[in-house]
Amino acid sequence: MKVRLPSRRALFSLAIAIAPVAAPPAAAQFYWSPPDMSAPPLTDTTAATALGLPGATPAEIKAGLAWNMRAALNVAALQCQFEPTLLTVGNYNAMIAHHDAELDAAQATLLGYFQRTVGKGRAGQSAADMYNTRIYSGYSTVQAQKGFCQEAAVVGRQAIFADRGTLNEVGRVGLPSIKKALVLAGEQFYGTPGYDYVVALPSFDPKCWKKGVLQPLCHQAWNDRIGVKP
Repeated sequence: MKVRLPSRRALFSLAIAIAPVAAPPAAAQFYWSPPDMSAPPLTDTTAATALGLPGATPAEIKAGLAWNMRAALNVAALQCQFEPTLLTVGNYNAMIAHHDAELDAAQATLLGYFQRTVGKGRAGQSAADMYNTRIYSGYSTVQAQKGFCQEAAVVGRQAIFADRGTLNEVGRVGLPSIKKALVLAGEQFYGTPGYDYVVALPSFDPKCWKKGVLQPLCHQAWNDRIGVKP
């Protein structure tokens, strides 16, 4: 029995038919029209402030950029699993494996920064531990979670393809967008009715209530505020 193989033209047509089902960009997970999260790269001066490392040397700034990238992507791996297609867990694990030497050096450099600025021994170690807690908490968000997860996915993908030793440069460019995404900004075309909804409640001033009943004057003021006509 002969097996007929598809012609080259048929294979080409099949490839065209399959092409449109390629994975959509990260923005498509949440938005029709995503908010603009672009931000200028950090300079050493702006990085010292943004990273909470006043008086840091250029080497300490690089360490801070790399270490903050680790923190941001770690938080994303923990908080963004509700959307598996963002690959935040895989991105984080691959980033750790790919940039392990730079991250080890960054941790040691940051410890040296706190021992230099706070004090050697236990004082510097305690300050470094508190810094870690602070930056991890700083990347945690609830209301702005979708925007944060989207940006962390984009920057995380850049991190795993960056050359070894250049995670700090990925952070210099990518961290401003991640930090900007921590401020709530939702769908731009249709708006965010879920977030924009505000409940209009009557006054809870004791003089407005008698035996659990809202008094007429306060009731009328409430109606006027929510647009209810008699």
